[in-house]
Amino acid sequence: MTHRKSKEQAQQQPYTPVQQFPWFEVRYYPEAIFATIYTTARTFREITAPAFKTLADYIFGGNDTGQRIAMTAPVYIEFYENGSSMSFVMPSEYEMEDLPNPMNPHIKIERAQPGFVAAITFGGYASDEKIIEESEKLRKYLKKNNIEWTGSFRFLGYSSPTQHQERRNEVAVSIIWE
Repeated sequence: MTHRKSKEQAQQQPYTPVQQFPWFEVRYYPEAIFATIYTTARTFREITAPAFKTLADYIFGGNDTGQRIAMTAPVYIEFYENGSSMSFVMPSEYEMEDLPNPMNPHIKIERAQPGFVAAITFGGYASDEKIIEESEKLRKYLKKNNIEWTGSFRFLGYSSPTQHQERRNEVAVSIIWE
């Protein structure tokens, strides 16, 4: 059985490439709106299915108006000292006041501030080991180029779980960029 790409690609969060390095890219992301769920999950494996289902329920009508919201890419996963979060980027045509309220009280609608990010891209299926490996690579490249980062490294997943080839994943971190 072969996999065909969907005719409708998910809207991707816009960004402006700023500088391309040999192994990573610096980007500028404008302000965006995220639907986020915070969990006590400590691994990619623990957070992926339950958090994705919760956020998918919201965009597929699990909100106070029953409104369906288009799926976008990437899906963000961020790990903290005591847990993690998963975020869906809301389509760019929405303002905060246009979005329906989630029925699930654990979903937070938040505004992400604009800023500069360093990102490294990798293929295949993501795993805890692969995310750690790519985070370490990006950390090494940033140090080598005297670029200071701030906050935690996060995973960005662009590919549908049903897409088996040409998968796009990234690890990104906010940076200090003048």
